[in-house]
Amino acid sequence: MIATALIALAVAALAPLLPTRKVPWLGSAVAAAGLAVAGAVAAALPDPVTGVPLVLALVLAVAAAATGGVPLVPLAFTIARRQDSTGPEPAVLHGGLVIGVLERLAVAVSVVSGWPEGIAVVLAVKGLARYPDVRDAHASEHFIIGTFTSVLWALACSGVAAGIAH
Repeated sequence: MIATALIALAVAALAPLLPTRKVPWLGSAVAAAGLAVAGAVAAALPDPVTGVPLVLALVLAVAAAATGGVPLVPLAFTIARRQDSTGPEPAVLHGGLVIGVLERLAVAVSVVSGWPEGIAVVLAVKGLARYPDVRDAHASEHFIIGTFTSVLWALACSGVAAGIAH
């Protein structure tokens, strides 16, 4: 049963590698499905996992948090643009892809290592670093949508890891 969870976490982590030009939401769907399967298996495990399978589950959960969120953030932006189609295009925040991957990695490692306060540190550093860029109202909306999507995805991946470990 743990093998199924590990495979599902690997699928969630590798979802951004899918060619998604014709179906832009495919990577998001595959990542979410992989994480959902891993979470379901984790919830069904009768005993905590230990040893090598636990280490592999933690590594794959952190990898899924860091990379699996890559297709989710653009999907959230697309949904937000459909909701507010009257406003101008939001300003592009340069470095967002790399910052998002690092943010999700830091959040997942903080939670998996048992230091959830690290989330506040990550968000504070990101907010201070991006402050000059987010003074524009549309850029700040873009910043908030991307940050919340990233953090929620990383927390979901960390939750699966916690479910496997306990």
